[in-house]
Amino acid sequence: MGPDHIISQEEEKEENRGSIEFQVFCFTNKIRRLTSHLELHRKDYLSQRGLRKILGKRQRLLSYLSKKNRIRYKELISQLDIRESKTR
Repeated sequence: MGPDHIISQEEEKEENRGSIEFQVFCFTNKIRRLTSHLELHRKDYLSQRGLRKILGKRQRLLSYLSKKNRIRYKELISQLDIRESKTR
């Protein structure tokens, strides 16, 4: 496993960056970071707005995925420990 192996792994990561799973994963990290920030700074309304925007984006992606591929959706929400959305 020389340098070629590392490159193929990196390329694999690059390809997965646009996947719904990767995007939801990134949004979830941002949401958790902002949530902990807002516990300290309750009156940071700009961050609250940013959090709501990211939550909306993640929600749209998840609802799209649940319509397209139910199995991948179920796996993703169990991996990231996200509650399933009530509206369908």
